[in-house]
Amino acid sequence: MVQISAATEHDLDVVAEILGEIEAYYGGDSTPGDTTQIRSALFGDRPAASVLLARDGEDVLGFASYTFLWPAAGAETSLYLKELYVREPARRRGVAGAFMEALKAAASEAGCSRIEWTADRDNPPALEFYAAYGAVPRDGKVFYRLEP
Repeated sequence: MVQISAATEHDLDVVAEILGEIEAYYGGDSTPGDTTQIRSALFGDRPAASVLLARDGEDVLGFASYTFLWPAAGAETSLYLKELYVREPARRRGVAGAFMEALKAAASEAGCSRIEWTADRDNPPALEFYAAYGAVPRDGKVFYRLEP
């Protein structure tokens, strides 16, 4: 049975491990994330994001990271899904769908008008999941990145 819950400081090591898995999934180095950076980003004075973990008993099956964006439309707020990752052995077992339902609940609880995210064009499994979930790709936006 999949349970979705917010990550706590006790989860720093598993969050670090999953960040390494995410990097490897996208072709990078599988080095775990730095727990000092993770603690600051998630539990510091100014948290940058929130993380949900999917668990089956003691096993952590996946990770979803989100933040809130303002303004969305007018003065409304949106929930922005930054990363949704399900570990290989848990794929195709409903974990991603459970994450989406938990994200919808978090957005509703926060008074958000919508959930937004991006997906890599070269990630067919993610694109197929989002399409099957009923999400429709949006045209009209161009993604940019600038290094400080």
